[in-house]
Amino acid sequence: MPTPRDRQARLAAFAVFAVQGLTFATLLSQVAALQNKHGLTDGQLTVLLLVVPVIAGAGSVLSGTAAARFGSRRVLRLVQPLACVAVVLAGLAPGVPALVAANVLFGLGLGGVDAGMNMQGVAVERRYGRPVLTGFHALWSAAAVAGALWASAGAGLGLALPATFAIALVPAVAVSVTASLWLYRPAEEHASEAQAARPTGEHPTGGVTGVAWRPLIPLCLAMAFLYVGDSSISNFGSVFMDKVVHASAAVVPLALGAYQATTFLVRVAGDLAVRRFGPAAIVRAGAVVATAGFAAVVAAPGEPMAIAGFALTGIGLSVVAPQSFSAAGRLDPAHTGVAIARVNMFNYVGFIVGAALVGGIADASGYRIAFAAPLVLVAVIILLARGFQPRTAATSPAPATS
Repeated sequence: MPTPRDRQARLAAFAVFAVQGLTFATLLSQVAALQNKHGLTDGQLTVLLLVVPVIAGAGSVLSGTAAARFGSRRVLRLVQPLACVAVVLAGLAPGVPALVAANVLFGLGLGGVDAGMNMQGVAVERRYGRPVLTGFHALWSAAAVAGALWASAGAGLGLALPATFAIALVPAVAVSVTASLWLYRPAEEHASEAQAARPTGEHPTGGVTGVAWRPLIPLCLAMAFLYVGDSSISNFGSVFMDKVVHASAAVVPLALGAYQATTFLVRVAGDLAVRRFGPAAIVRAGAVVATAGFAAVVAAPGEPMAIAGFALTGIGLSVVAPQSFSAAGRLDPAHTGVAIARVNMFNYVGFIVGAALVGGIADASGYRIAFAAPLVLVAVIILLARGFQPRTAATSPAPATS
């Protein structure tokens, strides 16, 4: 049974996830405004946007290393305010070099927070003894929607970018710093090998704990393929609606809107579904639904079917990320966070590959054919789903003794 301390840590983790969703959406919803402010071409903008996931991957690795030694609480206390400040600096940037520097800071913060907050979420889930991680991601989605709505309202009020960013993110820094006081401390987050073995039924060996790569591979690939699909919709969904099904200006945004709405709604109830059917079955079913969604997009003769397809992809893809982190946490025998950081790195791999793959195919053959690429990769997650089945945590062999 969770203790009052566990409930306190869960509330703190909710706050960290919410701040991250707000920070992410506040910046990305103003990409067009930043492009216009600095006179960037589409090619220059693409390069600038790719800086973020590349640096975020490095930030995730660094966060995993630091969290294994100092705990994710200390990492989050440093990098989440950094990410918020970086967004404000992006709004204040007088030129492209300063904007690039702000994006580098944002990427480091983004990767560090993504890894650290999921380490805390997995620790809460472990202490609760039941699936709760999807609920954290649901709040991330809700906060992201709030960030996008605020960005829209700020533009409508005629606020300058620095003011729009600061009004949202200065309070977010205060929330983050306060929440970090309640997060699990290293002694609570980490566990000895013997403690970690009990939930999985494995007996301690007395050896040195480690995180094997092999059982993580299905999770890493699923995460990458998920974000190929996610980035294709985020980057090119509105373009598909405009150029392929010739939707009106009022209907074009509904592609991303339908995707985000169903992602949030499914995540709200996702933990209940995982408790009833198990993570492997939920990921497999989600991949089937997402594959059907992309098939509907590719075949869509008009607006209704295309929007329905994007909504289906949101339903299916929404469960993959939280279950990837949850499964990675089970494969880390000492709960160091290293496995979570490794899986999180493939978030950015998928984002980069998705943007390049779909954009490249679209230039050569059109967007309808381009959206067949994420369809195929998402379908592969159906085969990878068995890797999400709970198993005994992997440990490195004990040193030989004579």
